[in-house]
Amino acid sequence: MTTPSFVPPLTPPEQLLATVHRQGYAVLAAASVAHLAGCAPAALRALEPSWSDLPPDAYLKDGGRYRRRRHASFIAEAGQLQAVPHRAHWQPVAYNALHGGMERWFEPMLAADLAQPAWQQLVLGLAALCSQLRGDAQARWYVEAHQFRIDTTDGIGRPTPEGAHRDGVDFVAVVLVGRQGIKGGETRVFEAEGPNGQRFTLTEPWSMLFLDDARVIHESTPIQPLDQGGHRDTLVLTFRTKGFQDA
Repeated sequence: MTTPSFVPPLTPPEQLLATVHRQGYAVLAAASVAHLAGCAPAALRALEPSWSDLPPDAYLKDGGRYRRRRHASFIAEAGQLQAVPHRAHWQPVAYNALHGGMERWFEPMLAADLAQPAWQQLVLGLAALCSQLRGDAQARWYVEAHQFRIDTTDGIGRPTPEGAHRDGVDFVAVVLVGRQGIKGGETRVFEAEGPNGQRFTLTEPWSMLFLDDARVIHESTPIQPLDQGGHRDTLVLTFRTKGFQDA
């Protein structure tokens, strides 16, 4: 599975289920993500302006100033998406050695974004994919959404300061919203119980890495500036059937 190429190994939509079943992850082009959501690519791009209005992450234990983010939580079931009252993001130390074991109250996602039809279509499309992979059309999914901007304010930005990790959920979708004026930010995916891995760089806005969290670990390498104001924007969505992770 290891490849010297940094080009993302794109999966055609009709091979998505088989690919995730076989190797625990798949990479989708932006057009395939829009197809999964059942919306036009332009509808997803309409969500992008809010990434320029993310507040700083006040919980970084490495003392960095390179990360901005918002957070929201939902329940997806039977083709319906329900926002739940704003809550803290929490992970056990076993999955996040750097920031685990602490309640992190990030600012909520903007109501205007959550009301966009494309937002709901994207989350529900991914929830339906998760249900297909689990073979349970009636599954209830506890969803957490994270908007991230990693910038080069300090000369380097770390998309995953905790290193290679799992998230303690069933499935994870990492969507590249955009990147500007940077180098680095390489995606790395490894078997959780094996020697194989793959590395590539997502560059197309709204392309996506989709992961079976029990089977693979993942990370993104640091970014460095090529121009002033360099940054990398992502949307991370996690799906779990056993409720939200809480302290």
